[in-house]
Formats: sequence, C-alpha cells, structure tokens
Amino acid sequence: MHPANLFAGFTVLVVMVLAVAAGTLPRQRSDYPMANLSTLWVNNRNRLPDSITYDDGSMVRSILLLSPQTFYGPSFAAGFFCTPPCREFIFAVFIVFTSSGALFPVAVNEVIWCANRGSPLGEDATLELTGDGDLVLREKANGRLVWSSGTSGRSVQGMEITENGNLVLFDQRNGTVWQSFDHPTDALVPGQSLLQGMILKANTSPTNWTESKIYITILQDGVYGYVESTPPQLYYNYVVSTNKSKRVPTTVTFTNGCFSIFVQSTQPGNPDGRIALPEAKSIQYIRLEPDGHLRLYEWSSEEKWTVVSDVTKLSLDDCDFPKVCGEYGICTGGQCICPPESNSSSSYFQPVDEWKLNLGCVPVTPISCQEMQNHHLLTLSDVSYFDVSQPIANPTNKDDCKQACLKNCSCRAVMFMYFHNDSHGTCHSLTERRKYRERDEELDFDIMPGMPTRFSFQKLRKSTEDFSKKLGEGGFGSVYEGKISEEKVAVKRLESARQGKKEFLAEVETIGSIEHINLVRLIGVCVEKSNRLLVYEYMSRGSLDRWIYYHHNNAPLDWSTRCRIILDIAKGLCYLHEECRRKIAHLDIKPQNILLDDNFNAKLADFGLSKLIDRDQSKFGVVLMEIISGRKNIDISQPEEAVQLINLLREKAQNSQLIDMIDKHSNDMVSHQEEVIQMMKLAMWCLQNDSDRRPSMSMVVKVLEGAMRVENCLDYSFFNANSVISVQGIPSTYSAPPRASILSSPR
Repeated sequence: MHPANLFAGFTVLVVMVLAVAAGTLPRQRSDYPMANLSTLWVNNRNRLPDSITYDDGSMVRSILLLSPQTFYGPSFAAGFFCTPPCREFIFAVFIVFTSSGALFPVAVNEVIWCANRGSPLGEDATLELTGDGDLVLREKANGRLVWSSGTSGRSVQGMEITENGNLVLFDQRNGTVWQSFDHPTDALVPGQSLLQGMILKANTSPTNWTESKIYITILQDGVYGYVESTPPQLYYNYVVSTNKSKRVPTTVTFTNGCFSIFVQSTQPGNPDGRIALPEAKSIQYIRLEPDGHLRLYEWSSEEKWTVVSDVTKLSLDDCDFPKVCGEYGICTGGQCICPPESNSSSSYFQPVDEWKLNLGCVPVTPISCQEMQNHHLLTLSDVSYFDVSQPIANPTNKDDCKQACLKNCSCRAVMFMYFHNDSHGTCHSLTERRKYRERDEELDFDIMPGMPTRFSFQKLRKSTEDFSKKLGEGGFGSVYEGKISEEKVAVKRLESARQGKKEFLAEVETIGSIEHINLVRLIGVCVEKSNRLLVYEYMSRGSLDRWIYYHHNNAPLDWSTRCRIILDIAKGLCYLHEECRRKIAHLDIKPQNILLDDNFNAKLADFGLSKLIDRDQSKFGVVLMEIISGRKNIDISQPEEAVQLINLLREKAQNSQLIDMIDKHSNDMVSHQEEVIQMMKLAMWCLQNDSDRRPSMSMVVKVLEGAMRVENCLDYSFFNANSVISVQGIPSTYSAPPRASILSSPR
C-alpha cells in the first residue's frame, strides 16, 4: 500500500482561471507596455476601459499591455484581476491573448505574479507610480496602504512589462531597480530564476489568493518541497550536490527544455544538474498547485492550457503528496478511501463528499475529550506517511506508542515504524508534532533570562495597521512602521524562517543584550507558531544611502555631518568587536544598514555573530569612500573605468589625484579638501590587502578623534572588497535558515 495521508489541516491553491469567453468586444487601443512617474490608475470600469469580462464572471482590467510579434497570440499584461463575484481584486501580471494590440476575449487568463495575494481590494482601489519612484497599492485614493515596491528615492524613472512577463521599475539608464521576478508567488515563466532562499508558495483556492502551507524552495544543494509546520515537513527533494564550496547562491533557472540547477557552476550553459522538460511549442509556465505538484503548462493548438510535464511527479508516486486524499484519507494506487475497520462491521469515518473522495474524511462521531475512556485506535497495516524524518515520542514498541496517543486527547493519529527487527522502532505523532514542539518552545522562551519584551502577533498586527506601512524589505523579511504606546517602532517580519525556535531565541537573547548608542536597539520579539517578528527603535531619517547616493532627493550632507556619521559607525563597530561580552562582527557593513535619527546620529543595523572580524575593517573602508565620494561601490552608470569605486581609488592614489574622488555635489566638501584627503588615507589603511596591516576599530576611532595618525607607506593594492560585499537582494549568508546577521534590525 502506498503512503497514507493522515495529516490534517493543510490548504493549498493555484490561481487557475480557465474562463469561457464572452462575445466579441470592440477593439481596444494599441499596446501600452510602459508608464511614467506620477501616474495613477483607479480600479473602476470607467477609469480603466481596457477590460474584458468572461462568461464565468472573471475580469481583467489592464494598465500595461505588451502585444506579441505576430498578429494574434499570447502576451503579458499587468493590471487588476478578479474571479466571480468580482468583489475582490488583485494587482497581478497575467498571460492574455491579443490581436493587433487589442485584448482578445479567448477563454484564457493565467496569473503568473501577484502583489497583494493576502489582501485583495475592492472597486476604486488605486495603483500609483509616485513621483519619487514608489509603486503603491491602496484601498482607495489616499486610503490604507496595502502594498508597495519600497523603491521611493531609488532613482526610478518608469515602469514596464517585458516580453518575458517581468514587471520592472527602471532607472534613467534602463537599469533594473525592482522587478517582479525577484518576488515570485506560485508560478515561473521561461527565463525566470529562483535563488537560494526564495520560495514558490501555492495559494489557498482558485478564488482565495492567501498563501497556503505548501511551498517549494531552493537550498544550497538542490530543490526542496515542504509542508509548512514546525519544523517544516519534507515531501519532495532533488539534490544535486552536497559539496558546495563557493559562496555564490545556488540558483534554479527555468529555460526552454529544462530546469537548470547551479550549485558550484556559474556558467549558463553548464549547470550542475538538469531536470528535463518538454521543449516549448508555444508559451509555457510552471505553477505550484494545491496538491503540491509543480506542473508545466503549455498553450496547445486546441486553444487551451495543457499539462505537458509534472516536475515533482518525476520522483514521486501519486500517493506521496501530502494533500492527495485530504484529512484522514488513505491513498492507495492513486485512489482515496477512508480508514477501514477490519475487525468490525462498524464504520468510524465517512467521506466529506461521496463523489469527491480526494476531499478527505471525517469521524462519524466527533471525538470528545469528555469520553477518553471510549477512545481506541484503528490499526492500519502497511501504511506510511510522507514525512517520517523526525520521530517525536519516546516509546520504542507499538503498544507504548498507542498508549502515548490515547492518553492525550489532542492526538489523532500515530505511526510506528519498526527497525530491522520487530522488537524496537520509532513512534511518530502525525497530528501533534507541531503542538508539542510549540508548547515546549513557548516554555523555553518564558524561562530564558535577559529576553527583550515579548509581543503577541495580534498586538503587532494592530500596531502596524495590519502591516500596511511598509518601510522596505531585504534579507529574509520586510520592515513595517508601527506604533506601540504612542512610540513609533520598526517591525521586521521574517519570511521563510526555518530555524528551530531555540536557535532563534538564543540569537535574539544575544542581540537583545547588546546596548550601545550607535547600534539600533532591539525593543521586543514575537514568536507565535510560525510567526517571527522583531521590534526595533524607529530611525526617522532612514538609511544612509538615501542621503549620499540620491542627490536629487535631499540636500548634500555637509562635511561635519559626514565626519560625525563616520565616527558613529566606527564607534558602533568598535563596541561589537572589542567591548561587548560576545565579540561580534557585522559582516554586512553598507550604507543601507546604517540608519539615521532626526539629528543625523548614525546607528548600525543587521549586526550578527561571526569570528571573521578583520573583514569589517575593509568594509568600513569601502563605506567611508562611499560617504566621501557620494556614490556606490559598484555603479554601472559610471564610465567603464570608474564602475568599481575601489579600483578608481587605487588609480587616483597612484597618480596623486585623490581630490578627484571628492563628492562634487557638496561645495562644503570641496572647501575642506585637505581634511577629506586625510579621511581617504584612513579608508585606504582599512583596505590594506594584508589583514595584519589593517587598524583595529579602536585605532580607527582614535584617528577620527585626533589621538592617532594614519600609518605611512600604504600599499595601494587594496583588498578586493567586492568579494565580500553582498549583492543587493542576496544576503551575504547563503544558508537557508536566517542567522543573526539577518535577524538583527530593519534594513
């Protein structure tokens, strides 16, 4: 018999909208794939005339549309979408069919990305590409913020839908500032990649876009499928290599004919592993669906979507999937039945629906804890469960395993697995694993000394107005503005957190014990079920990058302010390295992780645990040069010879032209050029290739305070800081569970 599906309470989805088209509509206007800043769209038939309503009641109101190269065919659009009765809309990217630039009412509309999957909106909701480059979704004009791209002040010049279905915010040089491909929901299109730590997560139902518990993720050695619980329950994996040595993230790319998996290799044509797929004859997409299957769809000559491959089923049988037969259902040979009673004519379970056995079963008589003496367990021989990786009970024989369950009214099913003989085995409580672990770990939280204030999830939901005021995102979570007891706070909501709670709380305890005027203060924490949130003091002027990179948004910082910020950064690092009870390296020093208060006092965010303290000095040197020059370390908008800031510094130092490195947007900087050049020499000291020649952070502080001089005879073959600077959007620690460098404070 194949594995049983006895796990209760999982709900999953795929947004599948196969609608029967309405009659022919008047032709709409030509394609409109781009939009400029300061553009507002209102979700209303009168304001968005380019819409199609299908016979089943689903509706598309497009705001961006890209026509195909041919007269008629599939293409991509972005806009508002709903399913009947069409009271709730999502802002999404979807596949549509067009004819000569007009939406064409064929029976197809496939959503491939969604912004507000958990917070659908009604009529008159607004989408705005603001004047400062943020894409903002609200309930109504000036109403509650539901979602934003978090790109305010990042030099966005416009928005477009690309020919491969990517919604992109771009800058004046057509560089990508933000893209939907970096924030996948439940689908992939050709050319799209999943980086290590990213997930595909199925929706709840065809009309409910809320995230379910089933997800696919990329870990360092391959592709994994889980059911969300504590800990996550594995149902699928495709392992390529367990000997990863490079620090680049593992990547999976959907290309024509295969899933290409890059673990060690970075060559596009030479992946470390391939999952073969049928080559495309027409447009394709892959979707994670409610039953845990990852299916490849293609538009067929019969004008309908056809499943041409099932990626997960290549290694799994029908009965290996977690939701195949619903709650209490038993799967055998792909067929679903309710648990039978072999020794009695009585029937203790019945189908939810006689005609849809895959919906699962329910007890004929509801189980009551008032009558525990009447409970007994049905024995099902040769039945297994999709995840048996972690036994959670002590009994080593079958009878003791059964008694352990019968003594606990919350227990609904146990599985006993024998070893090589019939004398010993392991006991698995299938329904109570999460409850037991959470109860134990809640107790651990309460007895841990020195923990910051504990908040309930409901309290933080209310304080952030249902997580509506998004400040930004990065690492493994998003940061929201909130208010607790009239005090503004920043709440970081961790996503894809797969640590054990004990490890998480141990790191929180360490971070919470660190107090310094130049470190962002951790106020509190929330650990409820799978929810993990961190509450920090609010820094009103945001991150340093907004004040040194984007001159059109703010007046250039004067020299004295920059000097004070540099000293604050150095003092914060000095405390982490040399003064706190556990020596800590930050490892991700960059302007985005340096926050400013009303008076431009600087505080470090995202500090973590590590022994590689010597690397912080070199990163401090890079940040120092970014502050002085007013530009990014890597800036592709610069001429080719000036793209890398540290290479440019080397050239200017060798040619005695350091004055060319000063931020020309600040007249005050130019007037203090001698002091600025001395500061550059400090940066170069921190960038010495030989780590033994770099100053400690306490020495840096002394130089800044005038108590010490910079070393002479500096070596201009600087340390290659690029090798340790994290690429935007990819955390510098690539393991799937978040570490302290990810936990500590908002980005």
